[in-house]
Amino acid sequence: MDRELEKRSNGNCELCNLSEELVILPVSPKNSSLIENCIHICTNCNAQITGETDYINNHWRCLNDSIWSEVDAVKVVAWRVLNELKSEGWTSDLMDMMYLDEATEAWAKEGLPDEDAIKHVDSNGVQLQSGDSVVLIKDLKVKGGNFTAKRGTHVRNIVLVHDNANHIEGKVEDQRVVILTQYVKK
Repeated sequence: MDRELEKRSNGNCELCNLSEELVILPVSPKNSSLIENCIHICTNCNAQITGETDYINNHWRCLNDSIWSEVDAVKVVAWRVLNELKSEGWTSDLMDMMYLDEATEAWAKEGLPDEDAIKHVDSNGVQLQSGDSVVLIKDLKVKGGNFTAKRGTHVRNIVLVHDNANHIEGKVEDQRVVILTQYVKK
């Protein structure tokens, strides 16, 4: 597969066109053993895409050529990078020019977090996950519990309420209670 990818890419990164050390990046969630589901990229692009280093926004201006690639895997990665950098002004222009057929667009969006999904955040804006531990930042009267949960109380193994971003569940004094996210911090 190495030789086939090298021939397809002419020995250059398929995203930024540099000819430095190249690696193979399988484009998830497709079968990584097929050449059409992989791209040949430089270690700099790879490190940014895989999260080893932070995105260097100006580096990705090179995608104005990559979005026209005939290789769907290259277009998928270019779309994902542009989507990641959508807060930059120039990326929206490239996204508007880019053409993806329905199947390729579905591939590009596959596995990305749903923007409409409910996100639970604490009083500091930190996203909460099920199983997290939080601390109460205010004394809270527990309805039906005949006690007050004191500020500073640790609540371990919280459960997110799936249909309300403002509520989590946890045990306080061995009683399962619903807590407003605005009164907790991670």
